[in-house]
Amino acid sequence: MSAGRRDGGVWLGIAALVLLVTGCSSFSQRDQMARFNAAYASGEYVLAAEAMDYDADEFDDPGTSGRSESGSDVLESLHQGEALRLAGDYARSVAAYDRAEAGMKYLDTEGNLIAVWDNLSSILLNDASLNYRALMSEAILVNTYKGLDFLALADAADARVEFNRADDRTRRAVDFFSEEIRDRQQDLQQDPANARMVYRTLDSRDLQQALDERYGNPSQWQVFADYMVPASTYLHGLFFLAAGTGGADTDKALTSLRRVAGMVPGNEVLSRDVALAEALASGRQSRQQLSPQVWVVYENGLGPVLEEVRFDIPLPVSHNDYGQIVFAVVALPRYRDRSSVPGHLVVAGADEKPAVTEPMASMGRVIQTELQARFPGVLMRAVSAAVLKGMIQVEAAESMGALGQFGAILYTVSTTQADLRSWQALPDHWQVARIERPADGQLTLTDSRQGVLGTLELPQWPFTLVYIKRPTAGSAATAMVLDLQGEHAGQYLTLPAGSGTEK
Repeated sequence: MSAGRRDGGVWLGIAALVLLVTGCSSFSQRDQMARFNAAYASGEYVLAAEAMDYDADEFDDPGTSGRSESGSDVLESLHQGEALRLAGDYARSVAAYDRAEAGMKYLDTEGNLIAVWDNLSSILLNDASLNYRALMSEAILVNTYKGLDFLALADAADARVEFNRADDRTRRAVDFFSEEIRDRQQDLQQDPANARMVYRTLDSRDLQQALDERYGNPSQWQVFADYMVPASTYLHGLFFLAAGTGGADTDKALTSLRRVAGMVPGNEVLSRDVALAEALASGRQSRQQLSPQVWVVYENGLGPVLEEVRFDIPLPVSHNDYGQIVFAVVALPRYRDRSSVPGHLVVAGADEKPAVTEPMASMGRVIQTELQARFPGVLMRAVSAAVLKGMIQVEAAESMGALGQFGAILYTVSTTQADLRSWQALPDHWQVARIERPADGQLTLTDSRQGVLGTLELPQWPFTLVYIKRPTAGSAATAMVLDLQGEHAGQYLTLPAGSGTEK
């Protein structure tokens, strides 16, 4: 057997092994997510947590697991954290979110050797071969959900920390995206010849045409003017409005509420909240004299998921003074919407005029805002991988003949995949309402399409948050009644009344 045929057989063996490993890994991840989504969509949140390999002992002490330190279970911990929160298991929800944050911190502070290896792996294989890197919006929501967990546990001090972290991450987001693009550019500079080909491809008419026809122009997406997660900024504002201990806290509340109201013009609830914060900040209104207030935040539906867009682009390659065209494969992730629960909630007390929840923010718009900011870096990495694999095909054909070229093509096809992992416990959108606490404490919640969900017995707190999450119309709504000042433990119910338990 000739050396070329032997080497070609090696390429075929490598391609087959890569295809087997990546195929098994992808199947395992899809099966795990399918089990999670089936339980989550039906409101079986304990089963949903267990589907992500939930281990109660590890969650009781998140710092003891080597996996959390390596960042290898960030995605599982995100799903577990939210499923446990919706099951009313707030302490373990915090522990799961702590594990996710530990992994995120590791990925943000990894050493140069690991970063170089990750970059090489993502190009030789794909981004899905790396530990999961959470979106900035996901990281912000982790701190927000932990803040709600701590309110449910009557831990105002830790709730304050988490809402502040969410706000700090929001402020740092723009710099983070800029640094990410700079990192991609620095990676390319390590190989000047490859960098020239990558930049030439990025500027090529063929790539721009393929993007326009197959992917869409990110500059045309409907995005927020400023990067933020409105629900997180809103809850940050509500917390400091209610639990503020001085003028600085009230100013924080006013700043956050103004930002959200400015991004959702026409929402009367948000406008009234800004007016209340202004009155408190100016001294025209005191917290002690204010009648008890109840906010309802309705987290609704299933958030967007990723799909893959693949296309070929002609890549002019010059190798050993011989020019030819290789068709390189580019795979990009793109978000698509799932579904919401139709309608809105009507919030009413016996002696109060009913309030209706008004739309506040779309998760799809949040993610498109982030993906638009990150897209140059995502595209640069995808094109870098396409160029490198195109060169491998050329070299394999020259040194190993047709068999080697076939093995290199098989390797390219099997490893060129967009990373389609995402946190699938996020909502489609949020709605908000505010009402004065009914004198008798009875608050009735009605679904505008399905009728009465149930009646809540509200405690006599000055500032109450009723946080409702409902992933699908076929699942019960989870209602968490929280003291926004963090002085009393929260209540947990499932609605319609009688469909679950109260804690």
